[in-house]
Amino acid sequence: MQLDATDRRILGLLQKEGRLSNAELSERVNLSPSACHRRVGRLEADGYIDGYFALLNARKLNRPTTVFVEITLSGQADEVLEAFERAVKLVPDVLECHLMAGSADYLLKVVARDTDDFARIHRQHLARLPGVAQMHSSFALRTVRQTTAIPL
Repeated sequence: MQLDATDRRILGLLQKEGRLSNAELSERVNLSPSACHRRVGRLEADGYIDGYFALLNARKLNRPTTVFVEITLSGQADEVLEAFERAVKLVPDVLECHLMAGSADYLLKVVARDTDDFARIHRQHLARLPGVAQMHSSFALRTVRQTTAIPL
């Protein structure tokens, strides 16, 4: 499916203001509510929209510390990668896990209350992940830019 300008406007508005009602969205993109509803349904069905969620404030929820963890595995065999990926999905403090090209095999984004809490996460979860040969953790001092909006 090819996206037209109206599809892109719908996606742009929804990714920045996901709580827009269909009536408000249709007004802002100059479509009838029924036509807008059909387009959003098509964008969902075609996989352009993965879901809807609330972006929570980590500081308010006492998780102000962000740590990026580079992980190098003991090998690259499929079973090593698969075992690691299955296990890391079960760690609640890991917000993101990316298979990487470069010096590290994986990059994790972890949230914690503070350094002591990260030490707990490391001890109870990260150090027990299968196949890990090396880990390097970097603490974010300040978030300069954070967005979930994909450029359209």
